[in-house]
Amino acid sequence: MPAASSRSPAARAPRLRARLPWWAPALAVLSFAVLPALVASPAEARAVSVPQGLGPLLELLAALVRGGA
Repeated sequence: MPAASSRSPAARAPRLRARLPWWAPALAVLSFAVLPALVASPAEARAVSVPQGLGPLLELLAALVRGGA
């Protein structure tokens, strides 16, 4: 009869260590710093005027196909 093991098979498996790139926590900190600033001063946030509809999009795609933007 085999001896009882005190560790489970999952505990005997090698531990995987995932390292984050340096910009991942920096991006999180930056986003949490910018979000309250945007909420605090909503008057500073303005909508950009963009042409609406399918026509301008088709014109842009045609210009890209022709080789110029």
